[in-house]
Amino acid sequence: MADTRTMAFNLLPLLCGLILAPFMIGVVNRTKAFFAGRNGQPLFQLYFDIFKLLRKGAVISRSTTWVFRGAPAVSLASIVFALAIFSFSQEGAALSFPGDIILAVYMLALARFATVLSALDTGSSFEGMGASREVMLAPFAEAAFLILILAAAAASGSISAATMFSAAVPLPVRILMFVSLFIVLLVENCRVPADDPNTHLELTMIHEVMVLDNSGPDLGMIFYAASLKLWLFASLTVCCIMPAGLTGSVAGDIAMRVAGVFCVSVLVGVVESVMARFRFDKVRRMLLFASALSSLALLIALGATA
Repeated sequence: MADTRTMAFNLLPLLCGLILAPFMIGVVNRTKAFFAGRNGQPLFQLYFDIFKLLRKGAVISRSTTWVFRGAPAVSLASIVFALAIFSFSQEGAALSFPGDIILAVYMLALARFATVLSALDTGSSFEGMGASREVMLAPFAEAAFLILILAAAAASGSISAATMFSAAVPLPVRILMFVSLFIVLLVENCRVPADDPNTHLELTMIHEVMVLDNSGPDLGMIFYAASLKLWLFASLTVCCIMPAGLTGSVAGDIAMRVAGVFCVSVLVGVVESVMARFRFDKVRRMLLFASALSSLALLIALGATA
């Protein structure tokens, strides 16, 4: 009975992400609409869009191969796999083992690789431009994220995601990790000021231009995968400030995490409302700043454990 209860609590954070991730996009859009003085889209608009796309047929160019057709499924499966590792409670994660966080990082990289390869497979110079921009920013974002993981591992003495982001990490380290991870969240999810997910101007597009040829169920999977990725990074950002085990109960931790994720959604909406999109050189500088914050967190963590 105890094992069944533990398994249920391990799966609950993952189920919350799988169900509520599209709603998070709705919160971001409604926040932006509030600042613009509009009513905005319904909070459940992304659910409607995904279900509508899943019922449609797909238009596939004759110049594409199986790479283009399989990339959306590979990207979605990779992000769900990473989410199963990063969605954890006080009891543990749905998928947890020593070093699991390294596999989760590789899964996120695989999702990016599949999307970039799909864009290149179309043979479109327009989508190739977006793919080149994606891989140009990826090393900077991944460097900041990996240094942050090293800082969390050094502070917690663990290499498992379920225990790395815990209350044992010193508060200054967690604050630095929060700021760094929020910057990475904006870039990895193509949000302002790194990218604008609502534009179709060729001077600003990164992620949107890579999926222009997708339609029907493939586009639905891409939209859903993007919402899951945003949920994943928002959940980790919340864990930096409110780690697992803070409330003393599993249900309390999960409720606190979900509430924190929606607070991050509002914060993303505020940032997108008050800031303009940066030039690409400034995006790189922003990511270098995130890497510097992660490096400072790592130094503090190493000093605290010495």
